[in-house]
Amino acid sequence: MDLIQLGQRAKQASFALATSTTATKNQALAIMADELLKQSQTILDANAIDIQKGRDAGMSEALLDRLLLTEARLAAIADDVRNVIKLSDPIGSELDSRVLENGLALSRRRVPLGVVGVIYEARPNVTIDIASLCLKTGNGSILRGGRETFHSNMALVKVIQTALQQAGLPAASVQYIDKPDRELVSKLLKLDEYVDMIIPRGGAGLHKMCKENSTIPVIIGGFGISHIFVDESADMARSLTVVENSKVQRPSACNSLDTLLVHQAVAEEFITKLAKQLNGKVEFVADASALVYFSDADNVRAAEQGDFDTEWLAFTLGVKVVDDVEGAIKHMRDHNASHSDAIMTNDLTNAERFINAAGSAAVYVNASTRFTDGAQFGLGAEVAVSTQKLHARGPMGLEELTSYKWVGKGDYLARP
Repeated sequence: MDLIQLGQRAKQASFALATSTTATKNQALAIMADELLKQSQTILDANAIDIQKGRDAGMSEALLDRLLLTEARLAAIADDVRNVIKLSDPIGSELDSRVLENGLALSRRRVPLGVVGVIYEARPNVTIDIASLCLKTGNGSILRGGRETFHSNMALVKVIQTALQQAGLPAASVQYIDKPDRELVSKLLKLDEYVDMIIPRGGAGLHKMCKENSTIPVIIGGFGISHIFVDESADMARSLTVVENSKVQRPSACNSLDTLLVHQAVAEEFITKLAKQLNGKVEFVADASALVYFSDADNVRAAEQGDFDTEWLAFTLGVKVVDDVEGAIKHMRDHNASHSDAIMTNDLTNAERFINAAGSAAVYVNASTRFTDGAQFGLGAEVAVSTQKLHARGPMGLEELTSYKWVGKGDYLARP
């Protein structure tokens, strides 16, 4: 595979996309959504090959769940694409405008980034999310999924490129690196002449590799330890419901709960109830401060070095007792709280302290960490969840895939 040619095609396609009308882009998205359903059996058959290969390779159930496509999941993906159609096209909109004293009318206008390269693992739905958001914002994209999703992604990319061609847009607007060689990833990270941004979606190792080797700006996202702190003023019963939802609803998601922190004043009551409610559903990894309260649980082990720095992506939950909200914040700062974190509390002062002190991309009061999602936020979909502090944070929707240019208009105005 010649990545230089791939980059050149992507760049050329991005020029056409940047000047495409909203109607044309929406037409391509509508065809894409329809084709996902029309070609559902073909896509599911391809996905079944990946699932079987994953099982044969000993892939965990959590990762297999991330890889799995079903009729219902495909329908939901198609609905997400249709939701993107409904969203306002940010391209061409003005962020602000003013007239200077010299008569120059000055504004900032949203423009596409250009070409976005995305490297991701085990989530075939990401292929459609990226393609739809990049298309709506006039960006070309180069995708590189993991070898475990190869057959699924090839089927999905065929649907995408068919939709682009039917709408009169270049098929090269969305391209896929169809060889699993890691050397090609390294080459993609050096393709700064043609690619304007790299977005890795995967584990900490992938993010580290991209940061250290890329000559292209990298948006870091999707990794971070998610916490919930149960304050002494919290409603115990309702907090249990939120904790269970955050951990159990879909543990393989990056916004699922990894570590539960409990105020010492309510630790015995809350952890005892938690152990009973989640018994048989979750393996607890308990700090010494919490282990004493799991005496009746048969699915608990003592926490070891590094456990509270682990993004579980499975039915595993770290538990620790802390002195107060300050203790919770300190623990979070020490253990990579950069993704989604929540406080259960009825104390307004503690809620505001938590919000202001947490360094997370998304912070919640009395709500599940599972809400950190582009569709849940009303963004239609997301290309990633950014956990860095520059350009974009949290779910990256349409606006986060744009830049801007300064536009000045005068009456044949010359600078004195």
